[in-house]
Amino acid sequence: MRIGIVNDQASAVDILKKVIVDAGHEVAWIAHNGERAVEKCCADVPDLVFMDLVMPVLDGAGATQEIMQKCPCPVLIVTTSIEDNSTKVFEAMGAGALDVVSTPRQENGSITGGKELLAKISVIGKLHGSKHVRAASKSAPKVRMVPPLLAIGSSTGGPSALATLLGALPEDFPAAIAIAQHVDGNFSENLAQWLDSQTGLKVELARSGMPMQAGKVVIAPGDRHMRMGPGGIVELSRGPGENIYVPSVDVLFESLCCAGFPSNSAAVLLTGMGADGARGMFDLRNSGWMTVAQDKESSVVWGMPGAAVKMGAAREVCSIEDMAGLLVRHFKKRFRS
Repeated sequence: MRIGIVNDQASAVDILKKVIVDAGHEVAWIAHNGERAVEKCCADVPDLVFMDLVMPVLDGAGATQEIMQKCPCPVLIVTTSIEDNSTKVFEAMGAGALDVVSTPRQENGSITGGKELLAKISVIGKLHGSKHVRAASKSAPKVRMVPPLLAIGSSTGGPSALATLLGALPEDFPAAIAIAQHVDGNFSENLAQWLDSQTGLKVELARSGMPMQAGKVVIAPGDRHMRMGPGGIVELSRGPGENIYVPSVDVLFESLCCAGFPSNSAAVLLTGMGADGARGMFDLRNSGWMTVAQDKESSVVWGMPGAAVKMGAAREVCSIEDMAGLLVRHFKKRFRS
């Protein structure tokens, strides 16, 4: 990939250049403020732009807006102060930036945060390839804001655990919620209706083409795999394919890395037999997602969450009673308005 770097800090530019070049990518150009970034981007449209937020002359949100209007191309917000600049993060993503990640830093002679940045580059490369975004004639199309996602996988004992978790989430929960619960197709509609009665959130059975919305819960039908396509759009397909479980938690989780959800999204594995979801959760953790497994004591069967813990896929392990509080704190902390 040819990547343009926009950052007014020389030390940050040097680190970004090293991460890019060492991974086999090419630095297209460097700009030290947003205004110059727009000029350079329109003169030489790269495959991707690393956009800082706080800069002189024109900040990252303003520069992203102008780039998307004049010479649109994929923009990744790369900044050292995500939480302190959440308003600007949302402004930039509303203008068309695809995602946000912390700027890598050098500590004791080694670079930390480089793997997370490269994971974002890989996802964007899969979504957009290495081709430039086709320029708009007068203005860029409106970009739908993709909300953060809470993805949940569960099996044996799952309905009760889901009711406990969803029932404890506030009605203004800021993330969309997608659930893959192992259940017979004849009962999935009943499960959605029952869960809807257990929580203040709206719970529906998933349908192909549905856009994910903050505060809304969708549950996969019992005879379909559920994936998330680009832009957070639900895609359903018949199983089982390579997976013995339908719906498969791994199928859902593995689709999320390339669906464009914000980096403050989270994945949860609840009680259940087997190991479905552990592999997909491991990939999500490596992509920077918050990952949570239900603890052994509160699980009916500690198969799925236990497999995730043993694999190192879970950042946090907690009881089902404490999980809602942990998730609410996570989403409020990551993008406090």
